[in-house]
Amino acid sequence: MLYFRGCTARQKETGIADATEKLLKLADVDYHVLDDEKCCGSVLLRTGFEKEAKKQIAKNTEVFGDETILTSCAGCYKTLLQDYEGLDVIHISELLAILIDEGRLKFDKKDLNVTYHDSCHLGRHCKVFDEPRKVIKSAANLIEMKNIKKYSLCWGAGGGVKSAYPQIASELADAKISQAKDTKCKALITACPFCKLNLKGHDLEVLDLTEFLIKYGGE
Repeated sequence: MLYFRGCTARQKETGIADATEKLLKLADVDYHVLDDEKCCGSVLLRTGFEKEAKKQIAKNTEVFGDETILTSCAGCYKTLLQDYEGLDVIHISELLAILIDEGRLKFDKKDLNVTYHDSCHLGRHCKVFDEPRKVIKSAANLIEMKNIKKYSLCWGAGGGVKSAYPQIASELADAKISQAKDTKCKALITACPFCKLNLKGHDLEVLDLTEFLIKYGGE
């Protein structure tokens, strides 16, 4: 299995990549990473640079081969799954759910209330709704927000919005945090590094799914 970390987890939210690798090792998963990992091309595609994205996709396809590709990033997952051809791709939330079912990962469930943010790419675009929730419930109490799954509020930064319209991105993130706070939760969990990047910085703990398990899943 190739663990494709993605630009955000590899460069800006490195704690996510670290937590993911810790969990893979705990479950004795045979994996490796690319020393010279490149962008999957998602940002180029979502901002209209299709020609450049196709070149990037072609370069990456030569490197990937026929291995199963594991992703941390919801944007990477959507891109590798839907914009590449013939790849076997799995998101970390899906793999964690499998490992829990197989008994290869076990967590000490706490009386801790947390809530979960469905990212647009993982949720509405790829229909991965249940696996992250199953993983969370193995370690804590899941308190849902008002808008969830396909009705989840966007956090406002994808598709170049954060770069081009930072005020709009900030306002949407504030609205999302407000819904999370309404649940009286201890932490907001997401399964997308880019979502975490835009949602953090408020007076509510925001964690990637893998970071949450490492921090709260033990004894």
